[in-house]
Amino acid sequence: MGRYRPPRQRGSRYITPEGEQALRDELHQLWKVERPVVTNTVHEAAKNGDRSENGDYIYGKRRLREIDSRVRFLNKRIDEVEVVERVPDDTNKIFFGAWVTLEDEAGDEKCWRVVGPDEFDLASGKLSMDSPMAQAFLGKRLDDEVRVQSPAGEQVYFVTGIRYGESQE
Repeated sequence: MGRYRPPRQRGSRYITPEGEQALRDELHQLWKVERPVVTNTVHEAAKNGDRSENGDYIYGKRRLREIDSRVRFLNKRIDEVEVVERVPDDTNKIFFGAWVTLEDEAGDEKCWRVVGPDEFDLASGKLSMDSPMAQAFLGKRLDDEVRVQSPAGEQVYFVTGIRYGESQE
């Protein structure tokens, strides 16, 4: 059995200004801060002689490969993303960058922001525009019904709020 895995489907190119800045900050942290420290550690460990049993050397080289791989990915991704800075003309409709408040049938409300695939974070309420849930409510208006297929079955939500801006408040 081989290790071949088909390539992952590419995510959308869109990103918020905050998301782009987060990618740039991560790139700077890895390239200018973390990599020089790990490189120095590997250099010092290499001076100690036998590298086959030198943990600092072995794990340092592994970490350098991880950093270099992530740096290559970030450089390519930053070059290809399209930063969406402007608010859409029709702010009564759900588009990229919107904060959307949804109410389920039980009356519980949850607020989500539609963001690009590079910046989604469910814990902070950021939902990738490529996700099935976001796809279900993109283009909807206030008081529209949203039906989402999930592993637990179909869920029904109602759009109770649409807002554009950086913060949830």
